Amino acid sequence: MQSLTLEGYLAADPSILSAQGSGKKRASFRVLETTRFRCADGTPGERTTGFNCVCFNEATAEKYIEPFARKGSRVVIQGHVENDTWTGKDGVEHYDLRLIVADIRLKNRRDRPSTDEDGPAPSVQEPAGGYDLNDDIPF
Repeated sequence: MQSLTLEGYLAADPSILSAQGSGKKRASFRVLETTRFRCADGTPGERTTGFNCVCFNEATAEKYIEPFARKGSRVVIQGHVENDTWTGKDGVEHYDLRLIVADIRLKNRRDRPSTDEDGPAPSVQEPAGGYDLNDDIPF
């Protein structure tokens, strides 16, 4: 089994889905990782790779990913790679690799804004480094 440790940023808010039969929840999200390099002629370059990730641990999906993970959140993920195969409506067979999450750590963890009108929204600590996580990801 392949083991992978990945550090990157969430491309969008995670989707929390319920299984049809059991009702168990899972989290599905995409992590973007950018590698910067210098070409042989000295010009800088970069390559962004997207990884489809699935977390089948219901407690992690409900109590950690759903309330705290947002687009642009920096994450460190450990897990293994699986090949996903399906046949589309047009009869073409599709292949995809996905990362099955065993462990996830969020950096710059933030609370979800409260929709309760009884109390004030929880305060959000500004991230270090002078950047705003609400801005669009530059890649």
